[in-house]
Amino acid sequence: MRGYFGIGAEKISKAMNLGAVLRTGNAFGASFAFTVGAHHRAREVALSDTAKSDIHMPLYEWASLEEMRLPKGCSLVGVELDPRAIDLPTFRHPLQAAYILGPEKGNLSDEAKALCMHIVKIPTRFCVNLSVAAAIVMYDRTLNLGGWPPRPITEGGPPDAEKWEAPRARRATRE
Repeated sequence: MRGYFGIGAEKISKAMNLGAVLRTGNAFGASFAFTVGAHHRAREVALSDTAKSDIHMPLYEWASLEEMRLPKGCSLVGVELDPRAIDLPTFRHPLQAAYILGPEKGNLSDEAKALCMHIVKIPTRFCVNLSVAAAIVMYDRTLNLGGWPPRPITEGGPPDAEKWEAPRARRATRE
């Protein structure tokens, strides 16, 4: 995948969510993870971060937004269920990005939103779990910047995917 990205949250309070964000970030190839004003216990984070992500990518823990330091040229992208936000499926991800999610029981602060170059929303009827939202954003980034070919117009996989032909043929004979 081109570029780099970081994933983080403002005022995250549930250690299991942070562990899931770290593990998923590691799986999607995040260059770093971060928290701003977090309230969690490190031991509890390890229970859900079974990949031990802290040995594979740095975790920056800033006490406040004023302390936050992103790499030069890195765009901060807020993830917030806000009517003014850009729908994630229509968003072109920056090559150098840090995605910041709000706390479990609240929204990104006005100060955090003011620092964001972009604010995106996942088009759902209501908010999803913080770690789920992080995973959706990272998956969308992978689709957007990962060099994948466009999806086929008809259902199913690419027409040259021979490994999928046999299962389809078996299904057709049962129907």
